[in-house]
Amino acid sequence: MILTKKQMTEEDVKRLYITPVLESKWDKNKITMEYRITDGRINLKGNVVRRMSPKKADYVLWLNKGKPIAIVEAKDNNHSISYGMQQAKEYAKMMDVPFAYSSNGDGFQEYDFLSNEERTIALNEFPTSEELLKRYKSELNKGAGISRDEETVLEQPFYSSQKSFDPRYYQRNAINRTLEAIAKGQDRVLLVMATGTGKTYTAFQIVYRLLKSGLKRKILYLADRNILVDQSIDQDFSPLKRVIHKINFNEDDPNTITSYQVYFSLYQQLAGNSDDSDDEEVTSKLAKLFKKDFFDLIIVDECHRGSAKKESNWRKILEYFSSAAQIGMTATPKETKEISNIDYFGEPVYTYSLKEGIEDGFLAPFKVINIMTDIAEGWRPLAGQTDINGNIIEDRIYTNSDFDYNIVIEDRINSVAREITNYLKSTDRMQKTIVFCANEAHAERMRIALHNLNKDMNHDDYVVRITGSDEYGKSKLKYFISTSQEYPVIATTSKLLSTGADCKMTKLIVLDQMIGSMTEFKQIIGRGTRIREKDGKTHFVVMDFRNVTRLFSDPEWDGPIEVNEGYTNEEKPGRPIKEVDGDNPNGKGEDIIKTKPFIDANGCKVEIINKKVSVYDAEGKLLRVENIIDYTKTNIKGEFASLDNFINTWTCNKKKEEISNLLLQQGIDLNALKEEKNMSDVDDFDFICHIAFDQKPLTRKERANSVEKSDFFGKYSGVAREVLEILLETYKNEGIYEIETTEVLKLEPFKKYGTPSKIASYFGGKTGYINAVQSLQNVIYGVI
Repeated sequence: MILTKKQMTEEDVKRLYITPVLESKWDKNKITMEYRITDGRINLKGNVVRRMSPKKADYVLWLNKGKPIAIVEAKDNNHSISYGMQQAKEYAKMMDVPFAYSSNGDGFQEYDFLSNEERTIALNEFPTSEELLKRYKSELNKGAGISRDEETVLEQPFYSSQKSFDPRYYQRNAINRTLEAIAKGQDRVLLVMATGTGKTYTAFQIVYRLLKSGLKRKILYLADRNILVDQSIDQDFSPLKRVIHKINFNEDDPNTITSYQVYFSLYQQLAGNSDDSDDEEVTSKLAKLFKKDFFDLIIVDECHRGSAKKESNWRKILEYFSSAAQIGMTATPKETKEISNIDYFGEPVYTYSLKEGIEDGFLAPFKVINIMTDIAEGWRPLAGQTDINGNIIEDRIYTNSDFDYNIVIEDRINSVAREITNYLKSTDRMQKTIVFCANEAHAERMRIALHNLNKDMNHDDYVVRITGSDEYGKSKLKYFISTSQEYPVIATTSKLLSTGADCKMTKLIVLDQMIGSMTEFKQIIGRGTRIREKDGKTHFVVMDFRNVTRLFSDPEWDGPIEVNEGYTNEEKPGRPIKEVDGDNPNGKGEDIIKTKPFIDANGCKVEIINKKVSVYDAEGKLLRVENIIDYTKTNIKGEFASLDNFINTWTCNKKKEEISNLLLQQGIDLNALKEEKNMSDVDDFDFICHIAFDQKPLTRKERANSVEKSDFFGKYSGVAREVLEILLETYKNEGIYEIETTEVLKLEPFKKYGTPSKIASYFGGKTGYINAVQSLQNVIYGVI
């Protein structure tokens, strides 16, 4: 039967009409079909994690591997030629593609983003790659055409090898936009990319293409933490290792240092760690190794920190090398009265937000567990109460803003540590966890409390304090962030892990410090946003003991950059006075400067009084507040109106696993929930009755014992009885689903009786076997 075009599916139209036209006009190597743009958002529903479908373009046409130039969306012939245009335009805008096409097999609808023109063309009028490239070059820069440097950059491919991966669409956009800006002569460029989206990989591809194109020859990469420099050199920048040099003022020879192409340095090495030095002092130090025009490109990593501040020594480095093009990279651009990225670098050439990353499925979504103690909103000492040192405690109301900053309540620390431990025990005790504490002293107390509660893990490094002045802890940082090392599992910290450290496997972030800075809050949340699906990391949990996650309701969470004229984000009212405790990237300091009142459990007993689980969308808007038990109970009752209704459905359903699968679709993973409640030995039937209808649960062993005491097996003899006894034992160990099908008869305990069909013959055939198993199930669940 020959189909008419109207009877054809979309795939038929593509195969017979659209693909042949494209392949006649374009090199097949420059056509990608079913191009996957996103990974598909990860949704958290109940205790089930599911990926949504990714966004895919029917066709992407490429000028070269680094530059897509057209999107083509296909529809079947029952739709108009232009029906797929909106989708094509959406994908084209996402991918920075200048031409969008739609087709139903009769012709093409074309939209040109550069000229803003739309037209319909015949199938055979689709432009060749040469024609489209010519149009692209001539229409660039508002019709002025492409410059020689822009063309040079355009022709330079990305770095590629068997060990590397192609850039994601937003990384390609960021790279191309940056290169195009530099090719046009823009000497200050700002890139804003959320934590976990690959800023360093993006920087590497920018550097690689600029070096290969010859537009830049000497490049300086600046960071403020050794780990950021070492990570970059060893990982993303490793293909350039032969031409890379890490600056060391104590060892470098001015006569030989000039032979490299890419230089890495800490700000502190070039300009010192203090802002007290004058311009001449900084200039003199820099001049010992480099002339002012030595570098022609500087990349400023995490530029939201000190480099953005006008009076900082770090800014003086950028000013000394002012003739170089400078690229600022940050996840959280800072705009205050004193500090402005935009004032220095200009408006971002490209922004990829946390919201976009979560929506696209490249970043992990999260749940928030808000936990309140009975002293969170206020604790007042008794008249004349003293601390453990015998000192009178100042008579006032102490709140979350005071605990561990101005007063230490020992039992509060223990309560927090118990809550963290209980959560890990109910989920996964080996999941990487960061506990953000008020200061280094608090981080040490928290480490001790967590260690004592987890002594059974029998490992010295199960919990480690990783702070600026803790040399042992800092030595363990590379193991904590490693995806292959199990220990340390829990890191207690204050500031050191809040930014920069690439903690890919972090599944639990604990907030036990006050945070008034949106920049800092975003950076901390960013510690969990990386996805490692093959290693079991699809989402993360934020456990909040100080109501810090109220900041999700702040417009700044995923809103526009705004300048705050009144005060810096770090100085917002209500933020506790900072202590100098040494927890900075390179500082050395004491654990504590001033003596605080210390109250032991005899002076203040602390209890957890409220817990709330919240699910937010990528914009920080609250989607729902859920307790997994309440959520399960509500959904089960929504499916089964009463206990009798559920029991009837369960016992009448020949495949009981269908009920489990039905609940799974609603976001209820019974096995995971049973593990969390330490009820893995309970049958699903009993667990559902217990959770939803408040019935006392029986274990599978208890139900099996009841069957053995009954006269059920007396009805059978020989092999049939032995098979049923093995099936009951299988139920006791594995569950009801294991004995529902004849597949179980292929397992080792049954092989001595022959094939499944041979075993069924002892019951008079397959129907007799199935009836016997159904009778066994009826007895298990008490149905006579």
